[in-house]
Amino acid sequence: MYEQIDAYVLRLIRESTPDKTVWNIEKIREGKPSNWNYIDGCMITALLMMSEITGDPQYYDFAEHFIDSFIGEDGQIRTYDMSKFNLDDVNEGRVLFPLYEKTGKEKYRKAADLLRKQLAEQPRTYEGNFWHKAIYPDQVWLDGLYMAQPFLATYEKKFGSADYSDTMGQITTVRQRMYDPEKHLYYHGYDASKKAFWADPETGCSKNFWLRSIGWFAVALADLLEITEKGKAHDQLLAIFAELMKGVSEYQDAETGMYWQVPDQPGREGNYLETSGSSMLAYAMLKGARLGALPQEYAQKGQKTFQGIVEKYLSFTNGSLNLGGICLVAGLGPENNRRRDGSYEYYISEPVVENDAKGVAPFLLLYTEIKRISI
Repeated sequence: MYEQIDAYVLRLIRESTPDKTVWNIEKIREGKPSNWNYIDGCMITALLMMSEITGDPQYYDFAEHFIDSFIGEDGQIRTYDMSKFNLDDVNEGRVLFPLYEKTGKEKYRKAADLLRKQLAEQPRTYEGNFWHKAIYPDQVWLDGLYMAQPFLATYEKKFGSADYSDTMGQITTVRQRMYDPEKHLYYHGYDASKKAFWADPETGCSKNFWLRSIGWFAVALADLLEITEKGKAHDQLLAIFAELMKGVSEYQDAETGMYWQVPDQPGREGNYLETSGSSMLAYAMLKGARLGALPQEYAQKGQKTFQGIVEKYLSFTNGSLNLGGICLVAGLGPENNRRRDGSYEYYISEPVVENDAKGVAPFLLLYTEIKRISI
């Protein structure tokens, strides 16, 4: 099976160019060329990790060629618009650090500086958390923690003062505002102003739990545990991470090891076992166990999830391997898109697709953790 997965990823690479990636289903459906975006960023992050684990240069070569095509010698990023203050756009910047270290190209350092400048100017809630985007005032989404905080912490570690207080302050606020102590899960979004149409007027939180948003948060915390050094921030991260992993593990499907699109409502009509969020949680559990942040039993849980995804959603179609069960996209608002209201009905209504990077990349991250066990 490992050889088949390797071949699957290499096929995706061969069929992709910087201007058209086969794994960005949203761009394909819109008929638009690729731009600087978090979807490709997640995939390039996964490819660099595949390169590290396998030693196969094809993964790194594609990743470097891809990112190089977007970065000018002055560090400007093709198609990037800072004025949108979109945290999603920061995520792809994570790959600039390993590329800079390996190539020594100053343009990668300059591009990282540019994205750091965005975060320095990013609008914040009254509590100090980044707005998710300029079009989402006062809103904090779980996904945004993954999009911005590992980049910010890595930048501070490599080029700053290694002060993680900003990152920890934002994560602590999320724990205080978005965690449900009865369900042991985090809500998808929180509006500090409590004015958004989807926000609870008392708590500011969205109505439901969405698997992939919880997955993004779990991956962010797992990655931050690897980035940060031992100390107060690391200890705080560890406590929040362990609590999160214990909570979500309560919702693991006994048969497949996967998790449901709306995790606290298994078996409800329309709900389904979803690939991307399941992959993220399994990756976080395996990585957490590897780093010593979680008991080894979590590695076993992660392995079960991996096997469940392989058996349920990895299949041969027309002679090629394909990964299914991936929610294409979900969000909250904005005001002129009230269909995205955070309701159960909304989350199960979004398209379920094959081979989209929002599922493929997390699956590959999970796969690299699985491969580490066999090294």
